[in-house]
Amino acid sequence: MSLKLWSLAVPFVSFALVASTCAAQEPATGEKPAPPVGERVGEKVDSAVQSLKKGVSNAGEAIRDQYEKARAGVHNMSVAARVYGRLHWDKALTNSKVEIEVHKDGVAVLTGSVGDAMARAKAVQLAQDTVGVTKVIDQLVVLTTSTGAIPARETSVKP
Repeated sequence: MSLKLWSLAVPFVSFALVASTCAAQEPATGEKPAPPVGERVGEKVDSAVQSLKKGVSNAGEAIRDQYEKARAGVHNMSVAARVYGRLHWDKALTNSKVEIEVHKDGVAVLTGSVGDAMARAKAVQLAQDTVGVTKVIDQLVVLTTSTGAIPARETSVKP
């Protein structure tokens, strides 16, 4: 083959290869053509971003819920600690064994035993006067030698 014919044959062969490759990528009649690779990658990235946004939103809500629970727990602890401090340091209650439980709505429950009715009244009064306490439930038992225990009672505070 001469140099002229060879230079004409090479472009023809390369055109034939490109045409056959393109024809092989075209779908058969009636089928939808596949979207280009760039579009498919873009859709996957968009889907991943949306999923990530949803996960971050859910995590934010969970963190807010946990923060509110912790905040309420600290508040309840501080109210219970204030009541405990007032009862623990009062001289009328030195021989008493009083346990304090404070609920999130400010209700303080006093359980345990005291030496006499005056100590019981003092414990209830101190709890009622504590900042953060809205109601006192008195479940204290007065220890007496002749009649046994005096039953507990419920007391409300601050309207």
